[in-house]
Amino acid sequence: RIRTAQAPDAAAILQHDAHISARELQNLIRLERVYVLQAGGRFAGWLRYGLFWDNTPFLNMLFLLEGERRKGYGRALVRHWEARMRALGYTTVMTSTAANEYAQHFYQKLGYSRCNNCLCSLFCVADHLSCGIRQVRVPVYTGGYRID
Repeated sequence: RIRTAQAPDAAAILQHDAHISARELQNLIRLERVYVLQAGGRFAGWLRYGLFWDNTPFLNMLFLLEGERRKGYGRALVRHWEARMRALGYTTVMTSTAANEYAQHFYQKLGYSRCNNCLCSLFCVADHLSCGIRQVRVPVYTGGYRID
């Protein structure tokens, strides 16, 4: 089950997420930019995002607890997020990973394209980063993908 995070979810998220302050997480929860996945009635992971350039949803964190990985939950969270972004009227979503991180293969399987173009040079400020762009409602194009 995937749902929008509520204030009490912050404690469980912060046990595993050292990349965000409690205050900022509460802000994102209030803005409904965090989704929680429950499996068997238990907290299993989350996805949180922000807005890149104040206009493009950017997936900042996708995390599943150790025992909940490789069960399709990550794909479900990303697809849920993409559907919500589409419903909110966005046409492009983005994420990034380290170039040597396994997650880049996960996002490529979901249709995200690695970009090494002008946009990427603005976005990926170091050679060890890899960007992924996915766009909404049109075929694949260089450096991105639209969500169908």
